[in-house]
Amino acid sequence: MTDIPRRTAARTAKLASLPLGVAGRAAAGWSRRLAGGDGDEISAQMMAKSAEQLFAVLGELKGGAMKFGQALSVFEAAIPDEYAAPFRESLVKLQSAAPPMPSADVHRMLAEQFGRGWRERFRDFDETPAAAASIGQVHRAVWRDGRDVAVKVQYPGADEALRSDLRQLSRMSRIMQPLVPGLEIKPLIAELRERMEEELDYRDEAEHQRAFAAAYDGDDKIKVPRVVASAPRAMVTEWVTGQRLSDVIRGGSQDDRDRAAALLAEFHYSAPARVGLLHADPHPGNFQVLDDGRLMVLDYGAVARLPHGLPRPLSVMVRLALEDEPVALLQLLRDHGFVRAASPLAAEEAVEYLAPFTEPLRTETFRFNRRWLQRQAERVGDLRRPEFQVGRELNLPPQYLLVHRVTMGTLGVLCQLDADVALRGIVGRWQPWVFDAEDESAGRHA
Repeated sequence: MTDIPRRTAARTAKLASLPLGVAGRAAAGWSRRLAGGDGDEISAQMMAKSAEQLFAVLGELKGGAMKFGQALSVFEAAIPDEYAAPFRESLVKLQSAAPPMPSADVHRMLAEQFGRGWRERFRDFDETPAAAASIGQVHRAVWRDGRDVAVKVQYPGADEALRSDLRQLSRMSRIMQPLVPGLEIKPLIAELRERMEEELDYRDEAEHQRAFAAAYDGDDKIKVPRVVASAPRAMVTEWVTGQRLSDVIRGGSQDDRDRAAALLAEFHYSAPARVGLLHADPHPGNFQVLDDGRLMVLDYGAVARLPHGLPRPLSVMVRLALEDEPVALLQLLRDHGFVRAASPLAAEEAVEYLAPFTEPLRTETFRFNRRWLQRQAERVGDLRRPEFQVGRELNLPPQYLLVHRVTMGTLGVLCQLDADVALRGIVGRWQPWVFDAEDESAGRHA
């Protein structure tokens, strides 16, 4: 591999192989069943092969295709186990692994970004990449002052690849749906398309990371690596390493998973109030647990700008649902554009539909696990159930789309951790008005 494949036709052919490959395996499996093969064994083999192909294609293409796969990895906890199990490992791989770019390309990019004397900035530079992301890869190095640093270098052609992939994925969303049963692919791709331009300029990411690092400097729960240098297509930060969150998910003890989940929830709900920004890429590859117990958070390319904290209407909706005030809740939903015009939606239906956001806050501690999230997905995604029709009456205004996606993604990771989380206390600390209307005025001016 010498570069990200740039030609649209070549990349489209690769992406098209995903649903076509699934269809071909389904046809072959049907033939084997007719010949007397074991149906369960054949289905398991089909899903395993599909998972292998998903990782191979999305990982090789990088760009928007890999970003799409990383986004799916957050939501795999909502997919029924019989579908999700074969995909789980493949999606986890996409969080931090992809074929590396050649050293010559790395050197060329660093020379373009930091000048031909870029090596003088480093005492040492490891040519072997330490990690890979959707639009760049990371190398370990030693800065000229002796600090261990991480050097993120963008893949050549990443901008073209990102735009091309997301256009093609959007067009193919209907036929790709069988790859991820139970998830709505088209809105996810649409939202990724809206955010992609911000992630291409590492100077923006460096600005976001500096803001987070300053806000959490000295914090006993969250660690944000400091930025050392930045350019449009390359960035240097402190090198800090710990246990990957995906490893905690896969093999951590119950105490390990509970602690990691509490830290993740703390970061999600505290950042808007402390930084005025929301980290908008919550897949497990962006989190590590350090030896001192803190959660290290990486990758600030995608953020939501929330200078006044999390949007107040969302918090008030949760409070009204918790207090069982269906009439006031429905009126608030209508006032802020969450209900379609002339909708016959009943107030009680609105309260029931918000259960995923209120149930974890009704007790001091809540157990997040895959089965709970799967039940929520089934509840709103099964067209035979009344909640499905309720969902068709609701609307998500554009200004709330990213916050909603990130919150749901964070809940998805909590469910992957299979953890007990004192979420009520965490939310109450950063959004007290969710539980007490008298705090709302004070919170607005805080």
